[in-house]
Amino acid sequence: MSENLTPETDLTKPVIPAAARQGKTSSRAIVHFVAPLEETPLAAIDNVDESEAPLSLWADAWRNLRRQPLFIISAILIVLVLVVAFLPQLFANVDPTSCTLNDSSAGPRGGHPMGFTLQGCDVYSRMIYGTRASLMVGVFTTLGVLVFGGIMGALAGYYGGWVDAILARLGDVFFALPLILGAIVMMQLPAFRDNRSVWTVVLTLVIFGWPQIARITRGAVIENRNADFVTAAKALGLSRFNALVRHVLPNSLAPIIVVASISLGTFIVAEATLSFLGIGLPDTVMSWGNDIAAAQPQVRNNPGVLLWPAAALSVTVLSFIMLGDALRDALDPKARKR
Repeated sequence: MSENLTPETDLTKPVIPAAARQGKTSSRAIVHFVAPLEETPLAAIDNVDESEAPLSLWADAWRNLRRQPLFIISAILIVLVLVVAFLPQLFANVDPTSCTLNDSSAGPRGGHPMGFTLQGCDVYSRMIYGTRASLMVGVFTTLGVLVFGGIMGALAGYYGGWVDAILARLGDVFFALPLILGAIVMMQLPAFRDNRSVWTVVLTLVIFGWPQIARITRGAVIENRNADFVTAAKALGLSRFNALVRHVLPNSLAPIIVVASISLGTFIVAEATLSFLGIGLPDTVMSWGNDIAAAQPQVRNNPGVLLWPAAALSVTVLSFIMLGDALRDALDPKARKR
């Protein structure tokens, strides 16, 4: 076909081989059509600016996150929850511990938009101030699980052999125990039952929640431990442990962050469940789980007392799950929607 193309050739018209024009072929002549250059992707490829430095994984993920409505909505809700947890006095001017029996089960009125509990406490104020304890349990449990489970998974995946065998079997033992069931049993021990607080609940959830992060970390480390950049770092004299800390772990964080963001919501629900059962946070600590448990006798007569803290719990957990989904799509190119 190249013999038929000249600078004056109109590429929008069919190109007929010379042999076909001279009648040297059969009646079934072959006709080639050449698309105009502006209709091909070559023009877009030629316009790529190769002088710009390529984006890193995190920069590319941030660029995609900014375009996702799911991430924007979840980020706004999470920031709002954090502000409420740290500065509850900005949102509620009523003392949540100031309860009057004359207001028992009273409905909404001026300054009290959600009514009162059975003890005459302001529902709105308790919901605002209860955010701190519930969020503290979720955040500190997630941090503890990341540290302990991340160390276990990284050591097991990087060194392998007997280290992997021991740590993996230890993780299997704890992974076989359901989180809530294990926490219920642990919180019944005298050392935990007699000292119930935010930190005992956090410790209990960390003990039974680390295997999932450990498994994710182990798989990510195994995938990256034999990468070319790790081999090059060792060849330059970097020790195995330093190669793990400086190269393998930073490149294995993407799936760990995704699972951690989703697990945070799970731990908030776990705390609410334990408090609802009366074995989580003590009654003196305001939390959504305690408020839901205290509202059980009023479900029929005054359901709003239960629905408001339950709605706050649901929105918070949903926000972290949405954030995890957005992070998964941004950090995993294979799962990214096209």
